[in-house]
Amino acid sequence: MAEQRLLDVLNQSIARELQVSIQYMWHHVMAVGLESPAVKDIFREIAIVEMKHAEQFAERLDYLGGVPTTKPDPIAEGGSLKQMIEADLKAEEEAITLYREGIRLSIEDRDPVTRILFEGVLEAEEDHHKTFRDLLK
Repeated sequence: MAEQRLLDVLNQSIARELQVSIQYMWHHVMAVGLESPAVKDIFREIAIVEMKHAEQFAERLDYLGGVPTTKPDPIAEGGSLKQMIEADLKAEEEAITLYREGIRLSIEDRDPVTRILFEGVLEAEEDHHKTFRDLLK
């Protein structure tokens, strides 16, 4: 049985992934302005990836005996296109920190499968972070 701390981080990860999948899809719908056509598709594509991450974390948590949350973390809504991207960049920074903690706890718990899951998702989150950072330049 996994340590409770690891189960908690998995559940926090689910809540975060649910949050950003909704947030990014909302930003896809609400983005307006001359620069929005190129960015709208980026929001949509990343939102779909994030929903798949939520599913992966939920499946792992269920396997380890936990109960996956269905409640997302608070969703950043609206604002200018720049404000949306800034909120999304912040969400990715939070994910990177959380998933590094998940990796650390997985190592402590001697759970290589969960560690590999966190590492794979972390790689995607760093890519999303770079995408949002580059959009702000």
